[in-house]
Parts: sequence; C-alpha cells; structure tokens
Amino acid sequence: MEIHEYQAKEILSDFGVPIPRGGLAYSPEQAVYRTHEIGGDAWVVKAQIHSGGRGKAGGIKFCRDDDEIWKAADELLGRRLITNQTGNAGKIIHRLYVEEASDIANEYYIGFVLDRQKERISIVASPEGGVEIEEIARERPDSLIRVTVEPAVGMQPFQAREIAFKLGIDKSLISQAITTLLGCYRAFRDLDATMVEINPLVVTADNHLVALDAKMGFDDNALFRRPNISELRDKSQEDPREMKAADRGLSYVGLEGNIGCIINGAGLAMATMDMIKHAGGEPANFLDIGGGASPERVAKAINLVLGDKNVRAVLVNIFAGINRCDWVAEGIVQAVSKIEMNLPFVVRLSGTNVEEGREILRNSQLPIIMADTLQEAAEKAVAAWQDYEKNQGQG
Repeated sequence: MEIHEYQAKEILSDFGVPIPRGGLAYSPEQAVYRTHEIGGDAWVVKAQIHSGGRGKAGGIKFCRDDDEIWKAADELLGRRLITNQTGNAGKIIHRLYVEEASDIANEYYIGFVLDRQKERISIVASPEGGVEIEEIARERPDSLIRVTVEPAVGMQPFQAREIAFKLGIDKSLISQAITTLLGCYRAFRDLDATMVEINPLVVTADNHLVALDAKMGFDDNALFRRPNISELRDKSQEDPREMKAADRGLSYVGLEGNIGCIINGAGLAMATMDMIKHAGGEPANFLDIGGGASPERVAKAINLVLGDKNVRAVLVNIFAGINRCDWVAEGIVQAVSKIEMNLPFVVRLSGTNVEEGREILRNSQLPIIMADTLQEAAEKAVAAWQDYEKNQGQG
C-alpha cells in the first residue's frame, strides 16, 4: 500500500526527520489560507497522487503571491496528471499540499528498501538528489552508496555517520543527518514498511537539513496490525479492479490485455500469462483465488473479471491441491448460470477431484470450453477471443 507525500512526511516527522512547514488543501480557497498559516513569501503547491515524476508532468507549482496560489490550485485540482509512472491513464488530483519554499544549496537521495534476496533492509544513497533513482543507477551506478542493515542489531549510528560522510554532507550537519537516517530506519522497521524514500533530502541556504519530498510503501499483509497506517489508504489512487478484489480478499493485478485470467497460485499465474502471450494473446489481469477456494469465492472472482470492460475472453486455470476441482466447477456454474454469458469461457482443471469437476461442468450445459493442458487452454482462449472479435466486427 502506498500513501501520499504529506502522509509520509507526517509519519517521518514523528520519527525525528525534519520537514518543511506545510498544509493540505482541497480547494483554491484552502490553498491560499494555508499560505497565511505557513507564512513567508514563497510557496510550492504540490499535487498529491501516488506517483513520482510529478514535477516533470506539471504537478508542482512555485508561487509567490495569493493570485498565483489560487491559479495553481485551480489548475491542478480535478486534473488527470500523467507521469512516467502512472501510464497513459494518469491519476486524478483530489488534494494538494501547500508547502513553504526552500532555498536549496545541495540535494541528496536517500532510500530504504526491502532486499528480498538478502532478507535485509538495504539503504541506497546518492549525492545526486532530485533525480529518478533508476536514472542514477543506469547512468552513474558508481555514485550510489549501498549499506545493508543486520536485523539482529538494527541500523547503527556509525552506519548513518558513514553514509553522511560519503554523501559529502557538511560536518556541521552530520548530527542532523544521523537523526534523519536513523529516523527513516525506525519508521521502516516499526511500521512494516517496504520502502522509505526521501528525494531530495536538501541542505538549505541557512544550513538546515530538510526532507523536501518523501514516499513510503507498506506491506499489505501487515496492515491488520497497523490500523493507523491502513487508515491512510486512498482508494481513489488505486486501480478500481484491484481495490474491489482486495476488499473481497482476492489478489488481483490489472493489466492491459483482453483475456481475463482466474488462477490459483502466483507461479501458475505467471506461467499462464506467458502461455497466453506465446499463443498470441494478451492477459487482462492476474487474479489469484488462493488455496481452499469455496464455490462462493470462485464466483466472486469470475464476477470481478467480467466486470472489466476490456475482457473479451476468460481463462480459468486451476491446479488443485488444497483446492478441489469440484469446488471450482461449482463456483463456475454458480456464477455463469446467473449472468447472460456472451464471452468465450475456457476452463482447464487439474489435480484433486478433477474428474468430478469436469463432470459438473459437462452436466451444466453451459457454453464452457474445456481444455486438458495449459498450452491447450491458452491456445483455445486466444482462438476463442479472436473468433469473438471477428464476429463482433461482422455484427
């Protein structure tokens, strides 16, 4: 789960990370009012969406008076902002963060990520802040500073000090840098985060260290024990398909193809999507119904996939272990019999109670295309989709 910049800053501030003064605004009037609260003579109006690259896309405006604040807020609110991370669909701006402008002397990059291969928290830092980390890693990999935290002891002050010196931060600011780095680590560790990023971390002209932008991501599986973090979720920034599935306990990843996939297990899902592409099609989603799926759960999954207007064919591929093929078949019959099914529906069942499951599907007299192998299922799904599109064109 991702959160907004202003939310990440509030969290990090509680852990001792210095941030500029700022306030949230939902209207141009509020934006102007925030500048009066903050004080000063220059401010920055920032679009709050779950994406980086907002500045390049016009989502960050520098303002010097009330008229400019009003104009910037009016222009941004309700706009669909398209960045290099949102895709062509973009994300709609529903809220703004108005912040005091900072006179920047130096910029740095700080990132804490979960290294799943090492099973450790890894820190990545660079003396070149304000730039996408992928760009730095690609063009100047030697400039990156990498430190791994030993979980038995946690991040130590000497590691933070070492990073600060390697970044070239002035000696008078080393203490602030250590506090900032350790604060980021504690926030990461204590809140089940998967990523904490400050880009840029700046030194101001009056020699203060400030987190000018911040981003945090959290482990969805740990949200049950972090209700204060779970409450920060902004559903307007999420794919509505994924949000709807998550609310029903299903794992869904939306893609841009037209063959809907209902599968159990991430590995089988990836293999199925590869096979669909190999057969000449494009998957519309990755929907994992998980283990022990009841007929009701299968029916919910089917309805979710059919709710995607881009889906032109459905492929159900189940390898039953904990699951049972007869349960899955009952769920398919339950869902398909209740709707006017005009899309091709391909089913491949294998594993526990497979014959019983196939028998249920055969006896249902529903227009279901059966397949015995994954390759056959993918080829039939692609062929059925192509025939459907051809018939739609002729119609």
